[in-house]
Amino acid sequence: MEYKKTKKRIFEIIQASTEHDLASKIFDVCLIVLILINVCLVIADTFNLPEKVKAISFHIEVVSVIIFTIEYFLRIWTADLLYPKGNWFVAKIKYIFSFLAIIDLLAILPFYLPFLITIDLRVLRMLRIIRLFRVFKINRYTNALSSIIKVFKNKQNELLSSIFVVLLLMVVASVLMYSVENKAQPEVFRNAFDALWWALATLTTVGYGDIYPITVLGKILSAIIALLGIGLVAVPTGIISAGFIENMEESKKCKTEEIKYCPYCGKEIK
Repeated sequence: MEYKKTKKRIFEIIQASTEHDLASKIFDVCLIVLILINVCLVIADTFNLPEKVKAISFHIEVVSVIIFTIEYFLRIWTADLLYPKGNWFVAKIKYIFSFLAIIDLLAILPFYLPFLITIDLRVLRMLRIIRLFRVFKINRYTNALSSIIKVFKNKQNELLSSIFVVLLLMVVASVLMYSVENKAQPEVFRNAFDALWWALATLTTVGYGDIYPITVLGKILSAIIALLGIGLVAVPTGIISAGFIENMEESKKCKTEEIKYCPYCGKEIK
């Protein structure tokens, strides 16, 4: 009985904090601070640091990995409470292959791999960059990132449709521009891929200026594509904005409904 109570309490603490659970809030804040420190350390590694600073950085890395490893295994241990349907083994497998669990594993794996297998130094440097995945762990401890993911999930069909149209226009524009400008600038518009880079810069209204048309027809086509880009590239932004507004209204509605009921007895407040 005590084992189950302990397991349940650990599960409550390591999940996203609730309004009245102080231990869970402290856990979330500590983990967020630790993740941000780790991100700063990854950036610091790109500088030529003194040996003393490198030693401190390594010790922080070791402590962080120990904490993240304990957290990872605690989440696997309590996975059957997260997925109560089915047996404990299925719940654990389901958790291990979930997106957030993979992020958790990637956050600690680069530290352990050199101890398990012989790795080339260049590969090791790349693995150390994977530590940046720790920043995605913040999603567990704050509702802000969860809201962003929720908006993208709710609007995924609209977003995919708009992105598909933009990509289609890019491909068409690149082929047309290659056909128009290849003879005039064979060294610039060598193939459709070079034209695709121009189409990307033009449609997104970035306009790097490293590649541009010089023929009259090419300039007219460029102007049309740029005007179309202003409208089409803004469509995904509008969809996401609408999603955030809907999400905020839904959250306000849920909070209003919660106030109508007593949090202790569940009776309606008149």
